[in-house]
Amino acid sequence: MQSGGRSGTRTLDVMSAIRAKVACRALGAGDRLPSIRSLAAAMGVSPSTVVEAYDRLAAEGLIRARRGSGFYVSPTIMPPLALTEVEPRRDREVDPFWVSRQSLDADAAVPKPGCGWLPASWMPEAGLRRAIRALARTEADLLTDYGSTRGGLVLRRLLLARLAEDAIAASVDQLMLTGSGTQATDLVCRFLLRPADTVLVDDPCYFNFRALLRAHQARIVGVPTTPTGPDVARFEQILRTERPRLYITNSALHNPTGATLSLATAHRLLTAAAAHDLIIIEDDIFGDLEPERSPRLAALDGLNRVIRIGSFSKTLSASVRSGYIAARADWIEHLIDLQVATSFGGSSPVATEIIAKVLAGGGYRKHMEELRQKLTRTRRDVARKLQAIGIEPWLMPRGGFFLWCRLTGGQDATQVARAALEDNVVLAPGNVFSVSQTASHFMRFNVTQMNDPLVWDVLRRVLKATPK
Repeated sequence: MQSGGRSGTRTLDVMSAIRAKVACRALGAGDRLPSIRSLAAAMGVSPSTVVEAYDRLAAEGLIRARRGSGFYVSPTIMPPLALTEVEPRRDREVDPFWVSRQSLDADAAVPKPGCGWLPASWMPEAGLRRAIRALARTEADLLTDYGSTRGGLVLRRLLLARLAEDAIAASVDQLMLTGSGTQATDLVCRFLLRPADTVLVDDPCYFNFRALLRAHQARIVGVPTTPTGPDVARFEQILRTERPRLYITNSALHNPTGATLSLATAHRLLTAAAAHDLIIIEDDIFGDLEPERSPRLAALDGLNRVIRIGSFSKTLSASVRSGYIAARADWIEHLIDLQVATSFGGSSPVATEIIAKVLAGGGYRKHMEELRQKLTRTRRDVARKLQAIGIEPWLMPRGGFFLWCRLTGGQDATQVARAALEDNVVLAPGNVFSVSQTASHFMRFNVTQMNDPLVWDVLRRVLKATPK
């Protein structure tokens, strides 16, 4: 009897043989494939192996089965995708979508210092694999059914305990799970905003906040960022003159600058928000990367006008995704209805169960302790190397994996990023983060994605070649 691994390999061998015959036109559109028994004998495999190979090729659309007649090459064979169809477009406008499209669509081997996630080797792979193996032994309904509207109870209980560590006393009816942190923000925007409503963001801010708000047809206003949070005087002035409906921010390890909100700034922000009926979304996606917890708006506010969102895509897995929203109970009820209307049910039961199993084990806290230490060393080393080639960090963050840097030679960061992309290095130029387009000499670097010597060779070359 063939082993599972050996049988799987032989199935792939059969599939490769058929693909090769189609590619060299030994088999053309509409041609009949060898019978299962004859091909099994010719290749020295079992008939069941050929059946599985044919079934997989049929699922791909390369061949088709005709009842009682056998298998045939599909009448219309799709030609191989041209390189321009599988690679990201390099000539597109450098806007808030640019870094996302280049980073997500680039080949895995392409260095991505501009992306917003950790390399696979920095993630808790062993814990994820244990959780997935355990999941395979659970009840079938977890693998097949829709999720409940609020999300998995086990993960929600773990999140309530984590919120309590931040002095956020949320009840079970103040918390819901979502498909991702981005979906959490989108749901809140759907709930609160109407086209042309004014939304306040930091300048610079996470570029996808800008992209998402553009999709909601919001009017976006930026408030300058300082090392201790937004410029409070400017924040108060904007609230008086622009009357924004919503403010979206990262209190801890701000993206892209790495800044952290001070307690004094937090109090002034909340006082101004109360005076002008402003609602705040506090995105805490980087909170676990802090060495010590800094002030949180949601804790000081008590989830009155502050909505806390988050996910684990930066610290656990960007593939197994689930986000959450903590807010007033009456708002959560409306947000649940919106999630049902737009995605029918809550977050994936499979994803939430995997995340819950990893969080419940002691390995996640140990992983985070080691990760924070590793990030501290890496930030220091990368900052030193950047300074040596004329790229100066705006500040040294207390945690996280971003460095917001100024090109001291005066080069335009967008031109630098375009030039680097020609050498297959994805960078994040400053103006994709800036509402006011005043960050043309800045760039965000992900320090964990800069260990490839190609990155440094390309940076040195394009900085010298880019006009000042």
